[in-house]
Amino acid sequence: MPSRKNKPDGRLSTQVLIKKVKIMKLFKEGVHGAYRKTLIPLFLLLFPLIAAAQTSPEEAGTVDKISELSTGINTVWMLLAAMLVFFMQPGFALVEAGFTRSKNTANILMKNLVDFMVGSILFWFIGFGLMFGVGDVFGTPHIFDLDAMDRIIQNGLPIEGFLIFQTVFCATSATIVSGAMAERTKFSMYLVYTIAISVLIYPVSGHWTWGGGWLTNADPSSFMMSFFGYTFHDFAGSTVVHSVGGWIALVGAAILGPRLGKYGKDGKSKAIPGHNLTLACLGVFILWFGWFGFNPGSQLAAATSGDQTAISHVFLTTNLAACTGGMMALLVSWVKYGKPSLSLTLNGILAGLVGVTAGCDMVSPAGAAIIGAICGTVMIFSVEFIEHRLKIDDPVGASSVHGVCGSLGTILTGLFAVEGGTFYGGGFGFLGAQIFGVIIVGGWAALMGYIIFKVLDKVHGLRVPARVEEEGLDIYEHGESAYNH
Repeated sequence: MPSRKNKPDGRLSTQVLIKKVKIMKLFKEGVHGAYRKTLIPLFLLLFPLIAAAQTSPEEAGTVDKISELSTGINTVWMLLAAMLVFFMQPGFALVEAGFTRSKNTANILMKNLVDFMVGSILFWFIGFGLMFGVGDVFGTPHIFDLDAMDRIIQNGLPIEGFLIFQTVFCATSATIVSGAMAERTKFSMYLVYTIAISVLIYPVSGHWTWGGGWLTNADPSSFMMSFFGYTFHDFAGSTVVHSVGGWIALVGAAILGPRLGKYGKDGKSKAIPGHNLTLACLGVFILWFGWFGFNPGSQLAAATSGDQTAISHVFLTTNLAACTGGMMALLVSWVKYGKPSLSLTLNGILAGLVGVTAGCDMVSPAGAAIIGAICGTVMIFSVEFIEHRLKIDDPVGASSVHGVCGSLGTILTGLFAVEGGTFYGGGFGFLGAQIFGVIIVGGWAALMGYIIFKVLDKVHGLRVPARVEEEGLDIYEHGESAYNH
C-alpha cells in the first residue's frame, strides 16, 4: 500500500516537496541562533566517538604496536647511552692513573671502582628520590620504592632503566674528585665522601635543575620566570654533573694540602710528572667515546624524526667542541711553553667536551666550536692560576677542566644559544639565568664539600702519613701494587 506522503507512481507529493525545499533552504542559509549553538558542540562531542567506532580492531592494534615499538626504541637508546656513560668510568680511571705516579695506581683504580659501586647502591636507595621526587627544593625520598617514583616520573620509559641512566651520571660527578685529591688521601675518607655526594650533594642540586626544582620551574609566577624571564638550562650536565664534581674537587684539594715536594721553600711549584701518558691518552679517547652517550643520550628518545635530528645535532656539536678544545690547548701550550704539550692537549679535549655539554642541544655547530675553543684556552690559564697563585695541588687538573670549564660552558650557552642567546638577539635574560644557576649550584657544591671535608679532616684526618705518601698508597692502603716488576 502506497504511503500517504507519496503519489501512486512513487513521486513526492507537492506538500512534501515544499517542506523539503524549505528544510534544504534553512540548512543552505545556515542554522541560526540556538540551533547552531546546540548542533555544533554536539557534533564536536560526538566526533571522537564516531571516529573511534569507525576504527577497526586491526587499525587499533596497529596503533598500539607502533606506540609499543616507539617506546622500545626509546628505551634501548637510553640504555645504550647509559652503557656508554658507564664506560667513562674506566676512562676516568686511566686518565687519573696516567697523570699520577705508578706507586699510587692501584689506589686510583680502587677509588674509581668504589665510586660506581657505592654510588649505584646509595642512589638507588635514596638519591634517586631526592633528585626526582616531588618538591621545589628537595625531592621526596623514596627509600627503595621505585613504584612510587614510577607514579611521579611520567616520561614513558621504564623506571628501572631511567634509574640506571641517572645512576651513571651520579657516578661521573663523584669520580671527578678522585683525581684532584690523588696520591695523599686516605681511602676510608674518600669512601665517606662518595657516600655524601651520592646521597645528598648531587641529588639535591640535580633536583633543582633536572628534577623539576626551582631553577627550572617554568611557571610564570616562579622565581626564575619572574626575575629573568627564563629558566636555567643544562642539557646534559656541564654544571649539574661536572662543575659539582669540579668545585668539590677544588675545595677538597685545598683542605688536603699539596703533595710532598710539590712546592719548594721559595713557594714555587715543581712539576710531578705522571708515570704513563699512554694510559692517560687512552683514557681520554674512552671518555670522548663515552661522551656520545653522555650528551646525545640525554635526549632520552630516538623514535621520531625530531628525536633523530636532535641526536644527530648533539653528536656534531659535541665532537666539534672536543676537537677545537684540543686544538686550542695544543696551540696555546706550543706558544706559551715552546712545545705542544700532550697532557694539556688531552685536558683541552676534555675541557671542550665539558664546556659544550650544557648547550649542545641549543647552540649551532659554529657556536659549539667557539665554546670548545674558549674552554680549551681558558683551561690552560686556569690550571696555571690554581697551581701557581692559589697554591692548590690538583694532579690531573680536574678543578679547571670540570669546575671552571663546566661553569664557563654553561654561561657561554647564554650567549650562543640560537634561541634566547644574547648573540642571537635574545637580550640578557637567558644569560642572567645561566649565570645565576652556575653560582647557585657551584656555591652549593663548594659549601657542602667544604663542610664534609673539614669535618672528616677534624674527626679522622683526610691525609695519609708522610711515610705512606712517600712510599706509595698502593702497598699501605691496599696491600698490593698495580705493577709487579
